[in-house]
Amino acid sequence: MKLTVFWQRMNTHFGEAYADSFARDHVMSELGGRTVSEAFAAGWDAKEVWRAVCAAVDVPAEQR
Repeated sequence: MKLTVFWQRMNTHFGEAYADSFARDHVMSELGGRTVSEAFAAGWDAKEVWRAVCAAVDVPAEQR
């Protein structure tokens, strides 16, 4: 998954303003105690991060 696709999905699910805030502020156990931003900085793949977001916040199947 390209990073642009990841952000499109984040914006669709959370809205543009909250997607950025969620990525910076929400620590997820699914990402090893990291935020989305920290996971990307640590080298995680966008697809792995999106799967973690889906698991953490119950993204509907049609948006996964």
